[in-house]
Amino acid sequence: MSPGRTGAGRASRTRGPGSTRGYGVTRWGRAFVDVVEGAGSGEPDRRRITQARRYFRDRHAHRLHIGAASVSASVRGSQLDPFDVTLTMRAVDAGTVVDLLRHRDAAGDLMTLTRGEQPTALGELLLPTESADIAADCTCPDEAPRCIHVLCVAYEVAAEIDRNPTTLLTVMGTDLSELLDAASRRSGDDRFGTEDDTAAAPVIDFYGTHATLPPLPAPPPMNPLMDLDGDALRSALRASGISPADVGETLDTLDLLYTRLRDN
Repeated sequence: MSPGRTGAGRASRTRGPGSTRGYGVTRWGRAFVDVVEGAGSGEPDRRRITQARRYFRDRHAHRLHIGAASVSASVRGSQLDPFDVTLTMRAVDAGTVVDLLRHRDAAGDLMTLTRGEQPTALGELLLPTESADIAADCTCPDEAPRCIHVLCVAYEVAAEIDRNPTTLLTVMGTDLSELLDAASRRSGDDRFGTEDDTAAAPVIDFYGTHATLPPLPAPPPMNPLMDLDGDALRSALRASGISPADVGETLDTLDLLYTRLRDN
């Protein structure tokens, strides 16, 4: 695996007056945030989420380091000394990811990723799907599984994923070169043949009296904000009289309302 990289350099760049920070503006970034916030596993703690979003916008996180299946940072909170946060992900296996991509006839997703895109099939295999996939630890006294400081660091990670999709690979314990190497080895095995080549593929009669139907698909949770033109939405909000400094908080409020509509 490749050594970890530090994302703090990009995360700490000075922004101009009135600029706002965003995270989860791509599907991969949003999916990562949804899992950390606990989407789909009960009612998320909106008070902590709201405060963590303010921490993110006000740049309370420092020394962000994204390594293989591990993220660390320090976050300024209510006390004099910052709190140390560590996120540990359940790492994926590169060979298994490549095998599943080939099974889905989606091996081309790896090349799509090199163009800076976020292919659907690869994202489904890489992204965490439940809160247990991400272990969090913070030195603050809050005993909640997702304290304000943990959420703030998760938003920083999502922002890095938004900027560079290959960050998700590092977060989940692999990298592009490892996946490409695994794909190359699998292609070599196919060229020389394997024992599986002689195995007869099962025949499934979907239209017979004893048909075995495929399982129903499990669509990912939808987020209406993701389907809107972000620039147009921000322009509309500013035209309605909202100051540029409040646009980020207004988008958070809209996200909360859409989440309540979806969950209820």
